Amino acid sequence: MYPTRPRSALRTAVVWEVVRAALEQRAGDLGRPVLEVLDTGGGTGNFAVPVARLGHRVTVVDPSPDALFALERRAAEAGVTDLVRAVQGDTQTLPELVEPGTVDAVLCHGVLEMVDDPAEALGSLTGTLAKGGLVSLLAANRNGAVLARALAGHFNDARAVLDAPDGRWGTQDPMPRRFSVEELGELAAAAGLTVTSVHGVRVFADLVPGVLVDTEPGAMEALLRLEQAAAEQPAFHAVATQLHVLAALA
Repeated sequence: MYPTRPRSALRTAVVWEVVRAALEQRAGDLGRPVLEVLDTGGGTGNFAVPVARLGHRVTVVDPSPDALFALERRAAEAGVTDLVRAVQGDTQTLPELVEPGTVDAVLCHGVLEMVDDPAEALGSLTGTLAKGGLVSLLAANRNGAVLARALAGHFNDARAVLDAPDGRWGTQDPMPRRFSVEELGELAAAAGLTVTSVHGVRVFADLVPGVLVDTEPGAMEALLRLEQAAAEQPAFHAVATQLHVLAALA
């Protein structure tokens, strides 16, 4: 079961499978079926609701009241209202919203790119974790942006991404920040986390014309299998649109 519609599954399936398996293993290690999961910046519940459907309790912290309203509606439609808690806030207010050391797993997807201080934000998230707790990090990939801009014919932009400390191609770039695998690893280590796996996300999905996927019989399923197979190969991490890092608190 993927958290989104079939077409969108091309962009989420890799992360979902890693998260699902990690939660299953964590629950087994702890000897209890229900985990306490924190989804920061979880918005409308793209991951929170599927995680709740696995039977876990999920607290979603997001600054947007509209997104949280949509989350509550989605949770109700899925029949998991009792397992999903919506809280307005962000990484800066997190210490006031979640008791330290009480969370079994944190989902931090698309957040580090947006915050003013990624190290501080990750430190706040880690502070909520119990010993051995998991962190799922999903962030924009610097090197993937280089490839994307070059393929679009924007060669100066591609070079700018390579050189810019924040991985942006200019003031018009809608993404505030991008990371390399090494940078995410350094952030995780500074927060007291040990990286257990790295996956490339959307290695091909953003490069293959949509008409090929939507019109060719079996193409979407084949591309999905290809994405999953390539995600674990370090050689493909450099060209992925996003990087997914799974880490644990010692």
